[in-house]
Amino acid sequence: MQTAERWSRRRFLKSAAAGAAVWSCFGCRASHLTASNARASRPNIIFILADDLGWKDVGFMGSAYYETPNLDKLAEQGVVFTNAYTNGPNCAPTRASLMSGQYTPRHGVYTVGSSERGQARRRKLIPVANKTTLEADVVTLAEALKPAGYVSASMGKWHLGNDPELGPVGQGFDLNVGGYEAGAPRSYFSPYRNPELADGPRGEYLTDRLTAEALKFIEVHRDRPFFLYLPHYAVHTPLQAKKALIEKYQKKGPRGGQGNAKYAAMVESLDAGVGRIMDKLDELRLADNTVVVFFSDNGGVRNITSMEPLRGGKGMLYEGGVRVPLVVRWPGVVQAGRRCDEPVIGIDFYPTLVEIAGTQNPPGQTLDGRSIVPLLRGAETMADRALFWHFPAYLQGKAAGARDEYFRTRPAGAIRLGHWKLIEYFEDGTLELYNLKGDIGETTNLTRELPDKSNELHEKLIQWRQSVNAPVPTELNPKYEPQ
Repeated sequence: MQTAERWSRRRFLKSAAAGAAVWSCFGCRASHLTASNARASRPNIIFILADDLGWKDVGFMGSAYYETPNLDKLAEQGVVFTNAYTNGPNCAPTRASLMSGQYTPRHGVYTVGSSERGQARRRKLIPVANKTTLEADVVTLAEALKPAGYVSASMGKWHLGNDPELGPVGQGFDLNVGGYEAGAPRSYFSPYRNPELADGPRGEYLTDRLTAEALKFIEVHRDRPFFLYLPHYAVHTPLQAKKALIEKYQKKGPRGGQGNAKYAAMVESLDAGVGRIMDKLDELRLADNTVVVFFSDNGGVRNITSMEPLRGGKGMLYEGGVRVPLVVRWPGVVQAGRRCDEPVIGIDFYPTLVEIAGTQNPPGQTLDGRSIVPLLRGAETMADRALFWHFPAYLQGKAAGARDEYFRTRPAGAIRLGHWKLIEYFEDGTLELYNLKGDIGETTNLTRELPDKSNELHEKLIQWRQSVNAPVPTELNPKYEPQ
């Protein structure tokens, strides 16, 4: 299909999904709301997304090795969610779910690249085919905010396709800086070899550059509501950092199971960027009218950092792979310094930010998340609900906390309800039940001791899969060699 035809079909699909009156301005930079009217009632939104930053890789979550004074200050000024989850144990599914507000079976982005990862002889099943792009007919978060007068920018890692159709601009952002299909930078130092980012002076650091671009965007759009999506490439591999910071952490030495000096230096640069953004908001007197969210796309890489006492890390459905740091600052609404233990998940941001913006969820598009505005306003809990994960793929790699030595995870699904968590492995139907209230490290499988609870959660997991048409792999792999 030619590019013009694809764009025509895309506009038609989105108009049909969301209503022609609401989405008639799709693709334009101006809103039907005037800037002055929008500014009077709608806060700015800055969503900072770290890449591969673990649950305990910041000071406000307990790290004694990584130094994150700016993020710690942000936490003191906002609310910290101690049970915040991503929608997948690696990069792409989380990003697709953030932009769509949907669980992974609805958009089909389950993993990064192929679902057939690892040696074929070790894979018992033919996994579900994976999508690597977010479909054009999805109404993204950026598009949902546009009718409320928001100008938007995506700066950094996109990982869901390329412009002009499937990159950030194709998916509703007014500006794209550095985002395309790649899941990792070729270099953190200029020249970047990034088709969506002009090289800076030789040796310029990517995290600093993206922060500088964000500051420009804030400055230019200070007089109208803006949505800044800042998905940093940091702290994803390759591990590349400023020499002076590396030396600083080499002298400091390991603490609490964390001790990679290059990684620590990357974390500090990320933190410094957050500080520069907060300073800019103060300088422009925008801080009181700006919601700032800091989140990570999945747990840290277990062979690089440690999320202990959580089990495992990136690529696993254990807590270390999907539980991440989250802080939200909303002056005048969020009680500063508060901690909230209510479980929340990535798909909650779409309805939350739409509500904050004072607009409506797009009709015709199912949203699986729930607005957490009541929690931001001080509620301790919402009505009981379950959180779900669906990962019908293989992800190779040997890492501490993994279930076996060949894969970080095999095809599996999971549910969390209250303080109970159940994982189901599709190869053999094995169930693992954990009481996170007393066993945050998922050390004791309680399926034999508590069969009724295990069956209860398993039935809810099955019902959920049916409700979202989640495909479960069942076909045997002819290349499989049983041990």
